[in-house]
Amino acid sequence: MRFELFVASRYLRAKRRQAFIGIITGISIVGVAAGVASLIVALAINNGFRQDLQERLIGSTSHISLLRVADDGIKDWPPLLERLSKQPHVVGAAPAIFEQVLISRGPRARGAVLKGMIPADERKIGDLLNTIKEGSADALEKTPSAPDENHVGTAASAVPEASATTEDSPDALAGVHARVAAMPPIILGKDMADNLGATVGSVVLVTSPQGELTPFGMVPKYSRFRVVGIFNSGFYDYDSSWAFTRLSDAQRLFGLGDLISVIEFKIDDIYKADTFSRELEDAAGKGFMTTNWMEQNKALFHALRLERLVTFITIGLIVFVAALNILISLIMMVMEKTKDIAVLMSMGTRKSQVRNIFIAQGVLIGVIGTAIGLLLGYAISYAGGHYHIISLSPEVYSIDYVPFAPRPMDGLLVALVAVGVSFIATLYPSWSAGRTLPAEALRYE
Repeated sequence: MRFELFVASRYLRAKRRQAFIGIITGISIVGVAAGVASLIVALAINNGFRQDLQERLIGSTSHISLLRVADDGIKDWPPLLERLSKQPHVVGAAPAIFEQVLISRGPRARGAVLKGMIPADERKIGDLLNTIKEGSADALEKTPSAPDENHVGTAASAVPEASATTEDSPDALAGVHARVAAMPPIILGKDMADNLGATVGSVVLVTSPQGELTPFGMVPKYSRFRVVGIFNSGFYDYDSSWAFTRLSDAQRLFGLGDLISVIEFKIDDIYKADTFSRELEDAAGKGFMTTNWMEQNKALFHALRLERLVTFITIGLIVFVAALNILISLIMMVMEKTKDIAVLMSMGTRKSQVRNIFIAQGVLIGVIGTAIGLLLGYAISYAGGHYHIISLSPEVYSIDYVPFAPRPMDGLLVALVAVGVSFIATLYPSWSAGRTLPAEALRYE
């Protein structure tokens, strides 16, 4: 152990005539530990939100979407899909239709995004179909039967569906069951199903605002669907407002023929989505445009980065206050140890060594406090992330618990800042100690 560090550690452990200096030193250690632990926890929460939202968004939707510049849909899409799916860095591609609809069951109704897709292709670009908790997507795999005029029509011609009672004949019951079984399948999000009171096997009415022109004016189209599955992604925006059906059933409902609205892609490097978007757009040719997950969620991730910076600055003030305590503690230590400093200098200790003694003492306080804070911060973050101890309202935050995701780099950054601030706090007291004149200090001893 070097001479300066040895004396500094002895000063920290030695009993003092002025006990409150030791109290201030203890408060400094606690302050540094509290600031470091708070920063670790705050950064873990921020990183947890960013990581959780990113994983859910990317896992539930495509990385890149290709659309027509003119909003008339994509014609002759199979050869285009096959050609673009062979582009470099493309892992999967899938056709889809997105439309706003109204889904109702009895007196209850919810606005929703209805996605028409091909299940086998959908699984290549997203994971929502893998989150089905009730029922299954098997019905969507089956080839649809010929369209039934009783299933698709206009609201002007809608009539209440006949219901079977216990007094109906077996033939009538069988007929009702056959009609329900022949209805096109649909998969709802968990929160939407709860709001509608729908379960697997329920019949819902899907109404599209893209209606038909009749002698009575523009009339919305409707179709009855049979609920075959309920998914629970854990992401409120999807669980409360998304529904899936077969691509052909969606085309029939919206009267699109063989058109699709978008081709979705999954790529091998999500952070190069901007570059790959331009490559796919060029490969598709004129009249097409692309959008990617970064552009769609740019405002959200920018807000999280800004929140991270503000959190670091505001909670970092705790470390600054602790540094002031270190400054005060060392100044009072220099005043208390003036005679000891004079004796050491008279025995040949250099001024630089005296300065290093008090620098080492302040840095020791910072290192001890930082180590305690790191242990405490990571322990809290682990417990919070493992046991989900803090619940949230999913309607507000999109997820139902506070995610913690501590990173080693955050700990290293916080430790460097805390020890650096502690070092800066030692500069003036150590400079003051080095200016001590032995003759003046020992004159009246």
